[in-house]
Amino acid sequence: MSCFEAQTSAVAGWHAAAPSAVPFPAVDIHTAEALPQLVTNQHYMNYNLWHVEDMARRRDVSAEIIAGCKYRIDKLNQQRNDCMEQVDCCILCLLSPHLPQHPADSGRFRHNTESLGMAVDRLSILALKIYHMEEQTRRNDVDAAHREACREKTTVLREQRSDLVQAVLDLIEDYLSGRKQPKLYFQFKMYNDPALNPELYADR
Repeated sequence: MSCFEAQTSAVAGWHAAAPSAVPFPAVDIHTAEALPQLVTNQHYMNYNLWHVEDMARRRDVSAEIIAGCKYRIDKLNQQRNDCMEQVDCCILCLLSPHLPQHPADSGRFRHNTESLGMAVDRLSILALKIYHMEEQTRRNDVDAAHREACREKTTVLREQRSDLVQAVLDLIEDYLSGRKQPKLYFQFKMYNDPALNPELYADR
């Protein structure tokens, strides 16, 4: 729970004072102490993605700026996915000693449709949405209907995030009880790899 609360506080803190561009310190992803840092690292990638994607949708800047945004988005997305995998790896290492050797029923272990790292990523995005939707409720350059619509959306987003937090906790309980089994999944993103993207390795 503390990791999820830290996502919310980090969003507010980063908007109050822009975070340093210096990379996060290296951590041993096999330790419990690493998990909060890994979650923050992943959240920071989403924070940067949010604002670069906002810039990429402007119509009053040059094509060169938009192209630069696209390159930054690709790089940040790769880093974001790398961070998700690190979160998954850390959680799996922490859970492994406590996992049953056999499924709770006589059948087979079941797997979830998304990993815990992916769920943490969704919680990160929801934290960003809530912050920015709340910003809209305080605008003075829009009418009352706009502010009220954004307040209603904020309420829905908060409920969705609360539900997802509980779903994550329920999933961990499913793992510990043997109803489901965690597994480390890899994205294997191809678009940034010169050896895998034909637009990068093809002869011109």
